[in-house]
Amino acid sequence: MLRTRGLTKRFGGLTAVDEVDFRLEADELCSLIGPNGAGKTTFFDLLTGALEPTAGTVELATDGAAEATTDSTAEVATDGWIDVTDADLHETASMGVHRSYQITNVFPNSTVLENVRVAAQAAGPHAATAWRNAEQLERYREEAAQILDRVGLGERAHEPASTLSHGAKRKLEVAVALAGDPDVLLLDEPNAGVSSESVDEIIALIEDVARDHAVLLVEHNMDIVMNVSDRVVVLNQGAVIADGPPEAVRDDDAVQRAYLGGYGTDDSTPSGASASTTTANTATADDNEPQESGAS
Repeated sequence: MLRTRGLTKRFGGLTAVDEVDFRLEADELCSLIGPNGAGKTTFFDLLTGALEPTAGTVELATDGAAEATTDSTAEVATDGWIDVTDADLHETASMGVHRSYQITNVFPNSTVLENVRVAAQAAGPHAATAWRNAEQLERYREEAAQILDRVGLGERAHEPASTLSHGAKRKLEVAVALAGDPDVLLLDEPNAGVSSESVDEIIALIEDVARDHAVLLVEHNMDIVMNVSDRVVVLNQGAVIADGPPEAVRDDDAVQRAYLGGYGTDDSTPSGASASTTTANTATADDNEPQESGAS
């Protein structure tokens, strides 16, 4: 569905992403973990076209993107993959790769429904003209309403987004990312700042979305990662140091040293601990990752 080959990003003398070979399959939920400053958000920015790589490629399987390449910079490779390395944010989104962000990013003065309707319209063929045709506009409102029902916000569709709790705003961000029916969802810490009472709802939403989308999840809470992931990839200093099933990655010595700090071992947090309380040792290394990429 999505792959990178030798993907690299340097900021001067700092290598934020270092020759990463990665592949995300259809209907797979893969978690991307690592210390703050490991390169996770920079990697997301490269996947979505927000940043240009120094070297390497970003590619999409033709099944998910073939119809969207007519007016883009993407090139179809001979092995059935489309090179989208030079595509910008809009082009990448039109080819089915959508993302949420670490920081809540909604229109607070618009209604919950309008936030999703605008996103659905932007992802559709009438991005600039739907306002001229009531029938087209209604189409996007119906899509938005269906998405809001899915994420559990249907009853709050006509309220201003500013009235939502932080956890509900996180749900709204996922709803916005779902608009336009993407093939790949990149979720950047959807539980960040969410109260313990809301964490289980966000987890259930992530699991539901993963049933019909390929999902790449950045998450620091290891109980969540271990419970929801089909696969876990670990970045450290921009490079992949582990890639495999959650249990194997948890027990990897290099991962324990670089990030987990004893999580999952006999003398660490009990296995029955709340998903909202067990977070890996995220070293205070925000300044290891450049300001342009957003430390993660």
